[in-house]
Amino acid sequence: MRHATVALAGLCLSLGLASAPAQTPPAGQAEGTPAASASGGEGPTQVVQTAAQGMLGELDKDRDAYRRDPAKVRQVVDRYLLPHFDTQYSATLVLGRHWRTATPDQRKRFVDAFYHSLLNNYGSALVEFTSDRLKIFPTKVDPDARLATVRTEVKRSNGDRVAVNYYLRRTPQGWKAWDVVIDGISYVNSYRTDFGEQIEAQGIDAVIKRLESGERPDAIGRQAGGKR
Repeated sequence: MRHATVALAGLCLSLGLASAPAQTPPAGQAEGTPAASASGGEGPTQVVQTAAQGMLGELDKDRDAYRRDPAKVRQVVDRYLLPHFDTQYSATLVLGRHWRTATPDQRKRFVDAFYHSLLNNYGSALVEFTSDRLKIFPTKVDPDARLATVRTEVKRSNGDRVAVNYYLRRTPQGWKAWDVVIDGISYVNSYRTDFGEQIEAQGIDAVIKRLESGERPDAIGRQAGGKR
């Protein structure tokens, strides 16, 4: 059973950390190695670092205020993390073959509902996350590479350290993250399995409505195989 504490369709997910059923990271992801980042614009390491530092710096200004008003946390995530995450591409992979048969309206609703459900359910944990708990390793990327992995390490509140890898792809707007692998567990693979089973059982509209109602994505996964 997954016990997620924070997520932004992947980017926020890593900051709260969790355990989940063991799965293999998606195929085709390029592994990063310690070294300097790619030249020309922000490299993958800088993208992750910029997003994390911007968000944590904003939270540091008044954490008590963010604890009192969760809406403020959502504004910080929208400003600092969302621009660096490819939510539509990630959602395409999460829905898998169901993305191809979904209507444009269903696709948009799923992307919006999935993101907001994750943030509404887990976003408050971001307020307790501080920069001393995150270590980002530099990544070497070939100039013509289209994929990259940025390795990080996150310290849990109990002192344990967990490997968190961000998978990014080069887009016309720069490097964007599309998956996060926590301790070997791919967020894309996990939710693709969870939602796929529920869509088969109930249909995509039912799953979207459950997300729009505020239901936790991992709770939907636990309902696989039957209706509530």
